Amino acid sequence: MEEKNNNDYKGKQLTQIEKWIRKHKLEYSAATRHPFIYSIHHGSIDFSCYKNWLEREYLFVKTALVPFAASVLVKAWKESIDSYDVEVILAFLAYLNDEISWLKQEAPKWHISLTSVLVYEHKPLHDYFSFFERLTSPDVKYTEAITILWAVESVYYNGFKHCLEEGNNTPNEMKEGCKIWGNNNFKQYCESVENIANRTLEQALDEDVSKTEVLILEFLENVVHFRNMNLGGT
Repeated sequence: MEEKNNNDYKGKQLTQIEKWIRKHKLEYSAATRHPFIYSIHHGSIDFSCYKNWLEREYLFVKTALVPFAASVLVKAWKESIDSYDVEVILAFLAYLNDEISWLKQEAPKWHISLTSVLVYEHKPLHDYFSFFERLTSPDVKYTEAITILWAVESVYYNGFKHCLEEGNNTPNEMKEGCKIWGNNNFKQYCESVENIANRTLEQALDEDVSKTEVLILEFLENVVHFRNMNLGGT
C-alpha cells in the first residue's frame, strides 16, 4: 500500500490495513524510508553496502521468501473462497523467479558471490529467516500469511519507488534493481494482494486480526534490522 497522509483518508471508511498504516506509521516509515533506502535515493550509498545487500537479498529470496510464498499458495488453495487468490500468488512466485534471475546476472557485474553468506553468522539474518520459516507452518492461518505477503511487497514497493522519484540521485548502476520493485505494474500487483488481505481480515475473528497485527510489527522490525546490516550495523 502506498504511503498516504491523513487528508487522503478523509471521507472514506478505512480498511483494516489502512488503519494499521496510520496506527503504526513510525514503524512502517522506518522500514520504507530506512537510511539504506535514503542512501540510494541521495546517491550517497557506499557501493560495498549495496554489494552486501545483493548477496543477502539473494539468500533471503531463495531460502526464506520462496518457501513462504509457496506455503501461502497452498493455504490459498485450501482456505480461500475465491480462486483468483491462487492466480495472484502464482504471479508473486513468478516475480521471485525474475528477481533470482536478475540477481544472478548482477553478481558477476559486482564481482560478488551469491553463496558466501551464512545465515547463522548474522543474528539479524537468522531472526529474519526464522520469522518466515515460522509462517510456513500449517498452524498459521491464511489471513495471517496473505497479510504478511502484502506487507513484504508493500515495503519493497514503497521503499524502492522512492529511489526513482523526482529529484533522486540514484546511481545508474542501481536503477535497474529499483525498477524491479518500484514500477507501476508492481504497484498494481501490491494493490491486488492488499485487497485480498483486507477481504480475509474482514472475515477473520478478532483474535486472528490481533495476531496478524503483531506479525506485521515483527516483520517491520526484522526489515529494519536486515537493512541496518547492509549499512554495517547490527
